[in-house]
Amino acid sequence: MKHWRIEQMDWDRFDPRRVDPDIVPLVKAASVVERNGLDYACYLKNVFADDPDFSKAADNWAQEEVQHGDALGRWAMLVDPSWDYMAAFERYRQSYRLDLDVDASIRGSRTGELIARCMVETGTSSFYTALADATDEPVLKAICRQIAADEYRHFKLFYDHMHRYLRREHLGVWQRTRIALGRVTESEDDELASAFHSTNEPSTVPYDHKRCIAAYMSRALRFYQPRHAVRVTGMILKTIGWTPHGRLHALIARGVYRLLMMRQRKFARVMAAA
Repeated sequence: MKHWRIEQMDWDRFDPRRVDPDIVPLVKAASVVERNGLDYACYLKNVFADDPDFSKAADNWAQEEVQHGDALGRWAMLVDPSWDYMAAFERYRQSYRLDLDVDASIRGSRTGELIARCMVETGTSSFYTALADATDEPVLKAICRQIAADEYRHFKLFYDHMHRYLRREHLGVWQRTRIALGRVTESEDDELASAFHSTNEPSTVPYDHKRCIAAYMSRALRFYQPRHAVRVTGMILKTIGWTPHGRLHALIARGVYRLLMMRQRKFARVMAAA
């Protein structure tokens, strides 16, 4: 069940003077990715077709994902009344579609699929936490805090089901690490790049993955702070079976933060050259 509803947000507190223009393209892109949760639920229910408990959980998860998109879309239309959230979503659906004609995970196992989902929720939870900390606009801050909390609960949902399947499939730490890191690198695939293009560029502009992923990432990574890297690192370590505490965690988190900042500068250079 949903833990909050869009109508409960205090939309009258919206303050256009506090909007960071660099955040708006990110919110627009995120809104259509979140709303696409119904397709992901369909994919997951195909993979877990004989698991009614997980299928029900996937349906509930998708409802919350759609609400995330609708809340972000509504906020973006307050900022930019000329922008049409649903039209942008339909355009996104034309440019990016999941392969739903499957009966097994592309990760090679159900445990692997759930590890990948944990990585997605790790990324979204940290991203919305970073946006909530970065923005001074009160409505967006409240929305991002709600979404970040949802995404952390979603992480725990997939993590718990992952452990249920681990008892059957017995993936070792290194197998789990390979799947987790592989999914992390996919954050630069067409999903986010297409979302940025569909929501922020005119239809007359041809899609270019390199330009669009740089436009998205150069903005998004700028809002990460060291404490967000600590959160990301802890969730990744927990998923792959390492204890997310102590000096090793802190050391890895510092390395993750440096890597994020290096990536941000790289994408910023691509944008400057473009």
